[in-house]
Amino acid sequence: MTVRMLSIETLVPDTVIRQEDVTRLFAQQPEMTRLGSRLVRSAFDGAGVATRHTVLPELGTAADRAGSAAGAGAAPSEDVPGGSPRAGGDAAASPFVDPGTGHLLSPGTHARNRIYTEHAKRLFVEAARAALDAAGDEVTAADVTHVITVSCTGFFAPGPDVRVAKDLRLPVDVKRAHFGFMGCNAAFPALQAAATACRADPDAVVLVVCVELCTLHLHVRNDPDTVMGNALFADGAAAAVVSARDVAVPGPTLELVDFETTLAPVGEEELAWSVGDEGFEMILGSYVPRIIDDHVTDALAPLLRRTDLAVADIPQWAVHPGGRSILDKVESRLGLAEEQMLPSREVLREAGNMSSATILFVLARLLQTGAPGPVAAMAFGPGLSIESALLRLLPAAQR
Repeated sequence: MTVRMLSIETLVPDTVIRQEDVTRLFAQQPEMTRLGSRLVRSAFDGAGVATRHTVLPELGTAADRAGSAAGAGAAPSEDVPGGSPRAGGDAAASPFVDPGTGHLLSPGTHARNRIYTEHAKRLFVEAARAALDAAGDEVTAADVTHVITVSCTGFFAPGPDVRVAKDLRLPVDVKRAHFGFMGCNAAFPALQAAATACRADPDAVVLVVCVELCTLHLHVRNDPDTVMGNALFADGAAAAVVSARDVAVPGPTLELVDFETTLAPVGEEELAWSVGDEGFEMILGSYVPRIIDDHVTDALAPLLRRTDLAVADIPQWAVHPGGRSILDKVESRLGLAEEQMLPSREVLREAGNMSSATILFVLARLLQTGAPGPVAAMAFGPGLSIESALLRLLPAAQR
């Protein structure tokens, strides 16, 4: 039985923020000390990010103004490829930006989650619909047997699984599950659950949908963990259709071959995510890349052993771009070539770290540009947990 990702579709909000502009915006906030502002410039410049997307148009406006005020010659956001005007963002009503000074504010968790609910509901449905449309004429909404949703940046109930089921008019008995608050590697257990469902029922069709609105939890603080989070995180959505059905698909597909999960013996305090009074609190310690460097080989070993492969046998890699230093450590430790890391680095540069959705952005890029053959994928999350998978890229004609 061959379980495949029949389609992967990705979405980002309209508002684009340039890294150089948002760097100036955070560095000039009145709460920042001289040392804190230097830390912002260092972390943001070294993050490997050029642009990100946000559901907050007012954040984009504030970043544009910061860039213009610095004499950087930044063009308005309308000129950014893939961007859109700031129209529709009412800065006066924003809990995030003071309309008079342009300073960033610290709204409470309720205000942040209200905005999450407003935008996430739409993005879950749009991403799911796009993935279903891309899966070909032989798979329709009436065929969907399972919906699995993923998010760690907000909550609402009835949840996103219900919203997707109702808005797409899926069968009333569709089975639903939500993977909440797991972090950046949550797409892997979601995909593994989808594969398990398909192996139990060869006729199953599973929608997996990840939506993360990380910019709702940015904070103006001087501590290194917060600064690094501000330098990396972004908003995005992605969805995939998983099935073992022998159906024709317009493009190439990814076979889900095997999965592995590992908890590193150290690092539980270095990568964490909690609910605070003013949004969610990220702990992203400076030792995380070193911990991944120390344990990534052992984390992959069971997967490689079961599939009788070595690292050198796998030409294509999809590594969660949790940051440039993480990608550097994985590339060096595994002895990968620069071009093997290119899809991950391109996603980081163009869209930032969108938590659980990010790995699907990388896999979507591989579907567009990759060659048939094995693909190794991995991501990292709180715990410190390392999730990995072996996939196989299949050409369009192969089922």
